[in-house]
Amino acid sequence: MMAGLALLTDLYQLTMAYGYWKLGRAHDEAVFHLTFRRNPFGNGFAIAAGLAAAADLLDEFAFTGEDTAYLAGLTGSDGAPLFDRRFLDELRATPFSCDIDAMPEGTLCFPHEPLLRVRGPLAQAQILETPLLTVVNFQTLIATKAARVCRAARGEPVIEFGLRRAQGVDGGLAASRAAFIGGCAATSNVLAGKRYGIPVRGTHAHSWVMCFDEERDAFDAYAAAMPNNCVLLVDTYDTIQGVRHAIATARRLREQGHELAGIRLDSGDLAALSRDARAMLDDAGFPDVRIVASNDLDEHAITELKESGAAIAVWGVGTKLATAYDQPALGGVYKLSALRGADGVWHDKMKLSADPIKVSNPGILNVRRLDDHDVIYDERYGGVDGGYDLLVPFYRDGRAVGGLPTAAAARAHAAAELAALPGDIQRLYDPAEYPVALEAGLAEQKRRLSTEASSAR
Repeated sequence: MMAGLALLTDLYQLTMAYGYWKLGRAHDEAVFHLTFRRNPFGNGFAIAAGLAAAADLLDEFAFTGEDTAYLAGLTGSDGAPLFDRRFLDELRATPFSCDIDAMPEGTLCFPHEPLLRVRGPLAQAQILETPLLTVVNFQTLIATKAARVCRAARGEPVIEFGLRRAQGVDGGLAASRAAFIGGCAATSNVLAGKRYGIPVRGTHAHSWVMCFDEERDAFDAYAAAMPNNCVLLVDTYDTIQGVRHAIATARRLREQGHELAGIRLDSGDLAALSRDARAMLDDAGFPDVRIVASNDLDEHAITELKESGAAIAVWGVGTKLATAYDQPALGGVYKLSALRGADGVWHDKMKLSADPIKVSNPGILNVRRLDDHDVIYDERYGGVDGGYDLLVPFYRDGRAVGGLPTAAAARAHAAAELAALPGDIQRLYDPAEYPVALEAGLAEQKRRLSTEASSAR
């Protein structure tokens, strides 16, 4: 994990790891899968994201002396140390050695499909549960939300504006990257632009206009400062008057050899105001000036504006995208699915529940994508012809395999995946269900284990 972040896990992961160690089972080989149970937002799919952040964590997975000193100071209910010092010494000395397979970022994924498969020493794989869920859950959620927003925009560019409302610094950076993978054209987040190669865009705020006695002077001054990147926010006082002032500034810019790039609407009846502004701009000889809109937009608001004939060409979406406003968590889970005993034999594991959606799949799993459906299967037995596997090598023996694709490459991959997905599954409302099946042998193994467990109770 990144230096100083080895303790970015829940205490119960460490107490379980300690229990495995005391039983002499910390190094038993185990397999865990990271999945989710329901598509977020009532959507027909999700978009896998978060591997770059996961790699940052995994590349520095190590407990420092400072970390183990802190753990040595934790006490139980009797006031005695919670952990044996020998366990902490081993925790510090043991290198990261897990194998991890993952869906490449930008891959379309569906409920119960493993986005990650972790195979390695039981205690180590257990500790990874929390940090892996932290990064994959959030970024997959935001990438999926972005895809919904971009679909509502029907090909018009969406700019992610969410940094100021994001859940902290890490949340803001992660949201900007994931939103770009999901289809956003740019971000206002300059640090995300630098780190991830995302195009950055921005206008000015109301405060710029309020620094001047007259709105027209504010616009002229901004145009003089930024003649090649001039988008004017026109709703500080009276929007229609603001459009008139923007047109006057556009004329002066043109005389100087530049063109006004756009105007931005951030309040009021966006549909009516955009239509009026479009007519005014066209009549004044500025048909190429684009109208940008913001103001608590999401896929639902954009859909309504589209249906009402809004003349908006660029969509600035902030709070409701960067915070996944209507569903704040993906609900991903990380479950043990196989354990190799001292006899060297694999023993399949599965979680049972009275709620069928919470029953996990046993085995060492992969997902095979065929022409029109996916099949979850156990790699030990195969049995699926054609198509290609979605889980590919990510780490082997604790080391990254190959290089990670850039955010731009992940975005292109997501766009290609969406282009091949039937439109009825992409509907924002009441989407069709993408078919995901268990391979016959895996389905039978799951049925058998369930029957055996029920009989044993």
